[in-house]
Amino acid sequence: MKKTIIALSAILLASPVFAATTHATDDTAAAANANANEAKQKLHEEQNKGEELKLKQKHAAEGKSESFGSKVSEDSQKVWHKTKEGTEKGWDATKEGAEKGWNKTKEGASELEKKVTE
Repeated sequence: MKKTIIALSAILLASPVFAATTHATDDTAAAANANANEAKQKLHEEQNKGEELKLKQKHAAEGKSESFGSKVSEDSQKVWHKTKEGTEKGWDATKEGAEKGWNKTKEGASELEKKVTE
């Protein structure tokens, strides 16, 4: 019984340290996600530019660079790339918002635990 009380006391004393560590880790993870999203966005922009140039070269090689069909094809490719980028940004924002909400829930739970143990 005495060992159980000592172990429980040690856990309760250590819980604020774990909460602080978790909070710092959450902030670090959020910053890393933001940097990763920015890098991913730049990578996709460059990939899209490469695809657009490839399509223009293909049309030029076929002698269709000034045709109405090639212009429509190139413009539709640009629109598709912008749609994909917008979808990715929306998904990233949703994911980050969910993570922030989860982190706040964890913080609230640890604060409530502190109040209960005091």
